[in-house]
Amino acid sequence: MGEFKDKMKGTANEVAGKVKEEIGKATGDRKMEAKGAAQNAKGHVQKATGDIKGKMGDKM
Repeated sequence: MGEFKDKMKGTANEVAGKVKEEIGKATGDRKMEAKGAAQNAKGHVQKATGDIKGKMGDKM
């Protein structure tokens, strides 16, 4: 169960981060763009954690 939850949270953070990045680029708001990039990176880490949990059988 943890694997699926991590992957879903990761996907949500990636999408939200990409939206923030694009809004930041469109408006020239570098702070918003940076926050979006950070959230996107967080999503990638969460998805990787889910992948690892899946390979280890949720024993993590």
